[in-house]
Amino acid sequence: MNSNLKNNYMKFKKISIALVLLLFLPTWLLSQSENVDLSMIYKIKQEGLKNSSVEDLAFWLTDFTGPRLTASTGYKNANEWAKKKMEEFGLQNVRIEEAKDFSRGGWDNLKTYAAMTAPYYSNFACNPVAWTGSTNGLTKGGVVYLDVKEEGDLDKYKGKVAGKIVLMPSTATYEMSFEPLASRLTDAQLKDLTMAYSGSPSRRPPFDRAAMMAQRALRSKISDFLMSEGAAVIINSSGTFNVPRSNGASYKSGDKEPIAELNLPLEDYGRMVRMIQHNIPVEMEIEIQNKFFDSPKVYNVIGEIPGTDKLLKNEIVLLGAHIDSWNGGTGAADNGSGCIVMLEAVRILKNLDIAPRRTIRIALWGGEEQGLFGSSGYVEKYLADPDTKEHKPDYDKFDAYFNMDNGSGKYRGIYLQENELVRPIFEQWLKPFEDMGCSTITIRNTGGTDHLSFDRVGLPGFQFIQDGLEYGRGYHTVMDTYERLVMPDLKQNAIITASFVYNTAMRNAKLPGKPVMKPMPNAEQRPGM
Repeated sequence: MNSNLKNNYMKFKKISIALVLLLFLPTWLLSQSENVDLSMIYKIKQEGLKNSSVEDLAFWLTDFTGPRLTASTGYKNANEWAKKKMEEFGLQNVRIEEAKDFSRGGWDNLKTYAAMTAPYYSNFACNPVAWTGSTNGLTKGGVVYLDVKEEGDLDKYKGKVAGKIVLMPSTATYEMSFEPLASRLTDAQLKDLTMAYSGSPSRRPPFDRAAMMAQRALRSKISDFLMSEGAAVIINSSGTFNVPRSNGASYKSGDKEPIAELNLPLEDYGRMVRMIQHNIPVEMEIEIQNKFFDSPKVYNVIGEIPGTDKLLKNEIVLLGAHIDSWNGGTGAADNGSGCIVMLEAVRILKNLDIAPRRTIRIALWGGEEQGLFGSSGYVEKYLADPDTKEHKPDYDKFDAYFNMDNGSGKYRGIYLQENELVRPIFEQWLKPFEDMGCSTITIRNTGGTDHLSFDRVGLPGFQFIQDGLEYGRGYHTVMDTYERLVMPDLKQNAIITASFVYNTAMRNAKLPGKPVMKPMPNAEQRPGM
């Protein structure tokens, strides 16, 4: 090659390389924008895997404290236990703090027994409906099935239910499922999660709100009728596989004590209904002892690792989960699992003697099951008015909130809650956990739990993507116990939570929130409506 050609070739090569570098420079800079401390991630992994306290925390929160229904004695005991545990970990500013008024008041179940005694004896697994009343000792009597589809159908039962045990109408049926009892998210499902919503119609049937409201209204009419007629006990069909579910009555403190009410699984309920429909008399004996007491507040348990940077120490990085449960089971998956993970995450960070630039705060929320009472109370007290969105003094000091409340399954990634600005940050933060199967990021929203209290006032609040395991089968039932917890998954979750919290606390800048948008007009004002 002659010298001129060689010089021209070298110039062309340099220009080409420069163009390539220029083309990819923004991406490269973006990928290098997060200073992830891999030595600290290593330490977090080692502490979380080799010195874990997950099993110990699981025992004390589930087996020891028992059910944690909001405003119950068990809930109070769990709050006291969590406060003591935070103090043992060396957290500061530990307190049990009022969050919100609670109109239902306190309620404890003291005894529950139910059996069919005719045409033969069969004891039943059952669960009392929270905030319902007691029987007058051991109640024995005939069983009446209410075949009621509309209010007028109640007329045929006038004078026939006094002192009786009443089976409420139900449309629940059992359909055999060929799906596995427990499952993990597949690669295809995780890939699907990474895709934005397509706008295509949901595969689920449309929600019929009018039908739901009509059903609630009918249920209220039936309850009033049974109260006025003097029924002894109300029985619902709720649960399958002979496992009754948990729920609560719409009782308010000071109301007349409701009729004693039980949930029986579909199998026991259905057996009695079929016999009655075949004109075979059915009798039961039931004893329920419940206690109502004054407990007008929901509380949160809060502790801190104080910040050390003179400019950033008043900013807050928050992690949390709800400590309340239902009265059936011991609230292991929902949401003892989240509390265990969050407590373990702060234990890891504290044991590593970190000096976070921002203050790390853990909050175990109360009253989530009745409507996010604990987290919304915290937001209203410190951060923003949920209706007017007016900011409180701590709003601008708030950095981010990380939540866990989808059972015991391991983290597979994180929901962005439509906050595209944090995507490149979280991509970097998840890289050290790809070999743990946690790398999926979805722009989508997820709902139903405490991160929504922060998201709805424009603050960064995030929930992690988790394997479902058998969560849908077990939560809100009497089978939600220690056995539902998968300890290796919880250890992984604590490690990743600790990492995210540490990274957030050490950044130069707070995590970006979603850009503020103009309010959407009301539906009736929108063009074309």
